[in-house]
Amino acid sequence: MTQTQKIGRIELADVLRGVAILGIVLLHAIEHFNFYSFPQSTGFLKFTDTAIWDGMFFTFAGKCYGLFALLFGFSFFVQDANHTARGGDFRGRFAWRLVLLFIIGNIDAMFFTGEILVMYSLIGFFIIPICRFNTKTLIVLGAICILQPVEWYKVFSALATGTTEVAPALDWQYWDITSAAQHGTSFWEMFKVNMWEGQLASLTWAWENGRIFQTFGLFIMGIVIGRTGFLQHNEGTSKRMIRTLLWGVVLFFPLYGLTNMLPGFVENKAIFKPLNIILSSLHKMAFMAIIMGAIGWCFYNTKRVGNALGKLQVYGKMSLTNYVTQSIIGSFLFYGWGLGWHQYLGITYSLLVGVVIFLVQYFFCVWWLKNHRQGPIEWAWKKATWIGSKRN
Repeated sequence: MTQTQKIGRIELADVLRGVAILGIVLLHAIEHFNFYSFPQSTGFLKFTDTAIWDGMFFTFAGKCYGLFALLFGFSFFVQDANHTARGGDFRGRFAWRLVLLFIIGNIDAMFFTGEILVMYSLIGFFIIPICRFNTKTLIVLGAICILQPVEWYKVFSALATGTTEVAPALDWQYWDITSAAQHGTSFWEMFKVNMWEGQLASLTWAWENGRIFQTFGLFIMGIVIGRTGFLQHNEGTSKRMIRTLLWGVVLFFPLYGLTNMLPGFVENKAIFKPLNIILSSLHKMAFMAIIMGAIGWCFYNTKRVGNALGKLQVYGKMSLTNYVTQSIIGSFLFYGWGLGWHQYLGITYSLLVGVVIFLVQYFFCVWWLKNHRQGPIEWAWKKATWIGSKRN
């Protein structure tokens, strides 16, 4: 890859980050931030709780996470390309940047067991040796990862050996421990559990549910969309967004249908589980493409909707700050060491809490960015990234 011109800030990327972080906070709120403890719902609230839970997971689960991962790879490309344009090599600094992200992720993990920054920091190291591959090679490698090679191996292995049972999930033993700490009133006890069992729970869940390869694949595809100028505004933008939207629609419905049909046609657990992971992850990626295409087209081609989406830029610019502070706020509101709202608020009211968290963060972003170019955590991450260099 040869990059001779500096890439400026791309507004659509910030909008998509804003959408991703908004979806993530709303999902985390109704999940009580990975603390699945709820009061008994009755009457109309029982209906709204179910409708909100199903609707939110259908719309956002796996899709906002996918967008966030895709844009992580895209951000690496922009930083790498800009550093290359100045005659440097960003890969060493990126490795250090990942170490710093690992530290930030562990701070986040003190409060929230479902955080993803530690996993991002670990998987990110695999970008370094492949980031100079040509674009076609990266597309093939990214597609292979997104297609879940480990799960396909499990399918063919079960077919070849006649295996019918699956090994017990590794993560549940850790979730039980973290749940007990979340119920408790000691922050110190929750901290100790989150920093070990909580991280093991999160990482083993990610491995057993196809998130490791999927994340790496999305990082790679983020580099690809950076190289191809997919998010940049030019005469071909509208056509790219429409194609993305249409391909997402074409792929989503059959994949979603197959996912729902699978239990009725596959009884072998050793085949069903990996196939379910493959199909569900793929239909979520297809829906993510629908979201990207629709938002991209509306942002660049419709005045009212585009202006409304544009307001999310400030939220997306501070995505790391918002992600980490969501965890702290949510943990305090719902866990036993804080206000313990898990025992009072069902899904409907928890969604409203998520909306309030978003609004508080959004107006903080508006206020902060009037006098600063970056969010506080973004600024600290950047300063530490370039420590010891002339840029710092």
